[in-house]
Amino acid sequence: MTLSQILTPSIEKAVQALFDIAIDKVEFQATRKEFEGDITMVIFPLLKLVKSNPVELGNKIGNYLVENLDEVSRFNVVSGFLNIVISDAYYLNFFNEIKDEAKFGFVTPNPDDKAVMVEYSSPNTNKPLHLGHVRNNLLGYSVAEIIKASGKKVYKTQIINDRGIHICKSMLAWQKFGKGETPESTGQKGDKLVGNYYVAFDKAYKEEINQLISQGKTEEEAKKQAPIILEAQEMLLKWEAGDEQVKALWKMMNQWVYDGFAITYKNLGVDFDCYYYESNTYLLGKDVVQIGLEKGVFEKDPDGSVWIDLTDEGLDRKIVLRSDGTAVYMTQDIGTAIQRVKDMPDVGGMVYTVGNEQDYHFKVLFLILKKLGFEWSENLFHLSYGMVDLPSGKMKSREGTVVDADDLMKEMADTAQNIAEDLGKLESYSAEEKAKLYNTIGLGALKYYILKVDPKKRILFNPEESVDFAGNTGPFIQYTYARIQSIIRKANFDFSVKSGMTALHEKEKELVKQLELFPEVIQNAAHNHSPALLANYTYDLVREYNSFYQAVPILGEEDLDKKIFRVQLSKKVADTIAASFSLLGIDVPERM
Repeated sequence: MTLSQILTPSIEKAVQALFDIAIDKVEFQATRKEFEGDITMVIFPLLKLVKSNPVELGNKIGNYLVENLDEVSRFNVVSGFLNIVISDAYYLNFFNEIKDEAKFGFVTPNPDDKAVMVEYSSPNTNKPLHLGHVRNNLLGYSVAEIIKASGKKVYKTQIINDRGIHICKSMLAWQKFGKGETPESTGQKGDKLVGNYYVAFDKAYKEEINQLISQGKTEEEAKKQAPIILEAQEMLLKWEAGDEQVKALWKMMNQWVYDGFAITYKNLGVDFDCYYYESNTYLLGKDVVQIGLEKGVFEKDPDGSVWIDLTDEGLDRKIVLRSDGTAVYMTQDIGTAIQRVKDMPDVGGMVYTVGNEQDYHFKVLFLILKKLGFEWSENLFHLSYGMVDLPSGKMKSREGTVVDADDLMKEMADTAQNIAEDLGKLESYSAEEKAKLYNTIGLGALKYYILKVDPKKRILFNPEESVDFAGNTGPFIQYTYARIQSIIRKANFDFSVKSGMTALHEKEKELVKQLELFPEVIQNAAHNHSPALLANYTYDLVREYNSFYQAVPILGEEDLDKKIFRVQLSKKVADTIAASFSLLGIDVPERM
């Protein structure tokens, strides 16, 4: 039970006994740093019910709690706030209950509860994953892990955009300029090889446009009439018609990309439970349009196109089927959502990790599914996030100026190596141990830097700043974890036994209080779909630990009970750091 859960019934009894008034809600907040107290009751709401001044009211309730509740040792009242001091015995009992709890803070899913499907990554198969995909993957993976830790079954999925004109551009360019080269013959990852041909197409396309303009065409005419774009459009028509040669080329090049993606995902530390492919889903939803027409959700225009009118909802009219009977993206997304629930009937909600440029699309999608009468549509969430910028500016896929995800991960490991070598503490490490550590620090820095920011905010990513060993960074937290592991290795006594502690040092108490917040932080992070809440909690925990580390001796303590307790406390902090970082997809090193 949380402190608020323990205190609420006693406060309700106090108000009943003192003022003969029944209340059903008590408002708490964290005690401000300048006042003594572990939790604060807000008195002001009671003044509407009790004729008294806030200080007198607070004193009466405080005295009642001290007399009737073992957990409360003393209190003070500041204006309309009752600052309650909780006994050391309460915190010691709490710590002894959780110190050996391996999954502290995690809730085991109820098999009868509905599952949540979290979609993320969802790349195109015409280019490698880039920095924007990195934020998407890290957010989606972490949110999935956090929701799972909060007590829900989770499916991780992605829909791969494996069809369309952009795919045909890479295919056509490879046919024209590739001379039969493959990932094996070039030693390149398949996604990079295919991405090179997407860039090659754009280069050839621009050259043809300029040539046509020089012959007197307008830019708009040149863009439509360039031979290479006409060939790409013809290839798309052949693909849609099931042309065997085009399909064979499509399958071969897509497989190159999938193999490349698999390496990137593994190195990034993300995974998926199931996959959807646009080539299988792009016709889904058309049958739903007919159902929607029959229900009066959709309306047909004279030209045969089908629309939904959302003007009463503050939106606009949205097309769901063109006049020629072809689907739009919205139709496909409607059909895919429905198909997912058919495939996995225990899914009761979905989280879509997609950039904020699609905010309007998802408002419309969720509203349509709701109007169509799907119960699970109440539990749809768009995990909207801002762009990631670099000091050098925006990225452009067609021009090949994208920050490649693989290159970025390597750069992070190299940056970590340079900084670690400057600090000069790795003499005893083998080359293999060093390489693993650089990767752990570099990736940890990248992930933490991105995940500590509220998803909605835009990020300016600075690699050097992210690998700082001080401040609110991944390496700073990893270093604290490694420091605690060093303490544990040096503890040459049995610290598994219960200590005989009866009183706590102020710094010990603050640290236990911070640990007590962990389960609630997981629930809040899950509810708000925000890894940032968990990341910044971990930083606060580490700061509290370092304050404790500076204030009291641990292995140098002469009192055995205190020494046992402080090592146990240190270990629990390390375990909580590791647990929290696991939900962010970040590893922790045993030594640094």
